[in-house]
Amino acid sequence: MLTLICHVRAELGERLSLSGTPLGERAIAEVKALTMSGNRLNASLAGKAAADWLIVAPDRSFSLLDVRFTARTDDDVLIFVQYNGRLRFSTEGHLHKVVVAPRFETGDPRYAWLNGVQAVGNGEFDARARSLRYAFYAVE
Repeated sequence: MLTLICHVRAELGERLSLSGTPLGERAIAEVKALTMSGNRLNASLAGKAAADWLIVAPDRSFSLLDVRFTARTDDDVLIFVQYNGRLRFSTEGHLHKVVVAPRFETGDPRYAWLNGVQAVGNGEFDARARSLRYAFYAVE
């Protein structure tokens, strides 16, 4: 069973591309802004240490994601979020499918339930707007 944790919206900054690395093309995009909103979790980006690190497949059909950020809840609790996943590039437009597996870390007892959650998320990346939209679900 999947239970909605929150909806996520993120705005990305400039994309930095490194071609010819040992693993292929690597792309890095800083997260400029982020909000998480839902019945159990409402937060926004805390600090500036947040980015999407991608490895783009040689055929450019997908990329492997490594994303990390810290969120601050509306009641001032810090939560570290990290996820891996895949971005599947569309050949027909600027909207690309994203599937991820987030995990959360916090020391605050009000959000300790997140520490034991395995989550999944799905959404899309809008390449024109440089924005991401997800829904994160707890797998129960």
